[in-house]
Amino acid sequence: MGIVHRDIKPENLLFSTNDPATAIIKVSDFGLARTISEDDFAHTTCGTPGYVAPEILEQHPYKSSCDLWSIGVVLYILLSGSPPFYDDDNFVLFEKIKNVEYNFDAPVWKSISPEAKDIIRRLLVKDPDERLTPDEVLTHPWIVGDCKTKDIGAIKEMRAWNSNRPRVK
Repeated sequence: MGIVHRDIKPENLLFSTNDPATAIIKVSDFGLARTISEDDFAHTTCGTPGYVAPEILEQHPYKSSCDLWSIGVVLYILLSGSPPFYDDDNFVLFEKIKNVEYNFDAPVWKSISPEAKDIIRRLLVKDPDERLTPDEVLTHPWIVGDCKTKDIGAIKEMRAWNSNRPRVK
């Protein structure tokens, strides 16, 4: 729709109703969003540290593919309960993001399907032109449910991650 959100994270994803089985997921907080045309690029360095794409940190012109990076981060968190990139020091955190330093080594990843790992790997790609497009995400086997295994631990991991987050008052 020509919009780059620039701050996709779990806190900005809302259910339309209290029933997660039938609710529509809605994106909120468009404070950093802007419209861009097909030939236009955004240039502002902005976003939440753990979710921001490498091209933004490197101050390269960017398009909405930065949001697909953030979706990859969110999927990683949903499935594992922890972020793919973390450090208390933002400089170190940003270096990890720019170098795409994450892994699937935690024990929880043993029970996660290869298809789930594949979509994350194809979203957390340094080169924005090599990332999955929205259409490719929507037809990915993990999204359409064409997988041999089910990632049933995702809700448990998300609840664990959410319960450990600091609360804003």
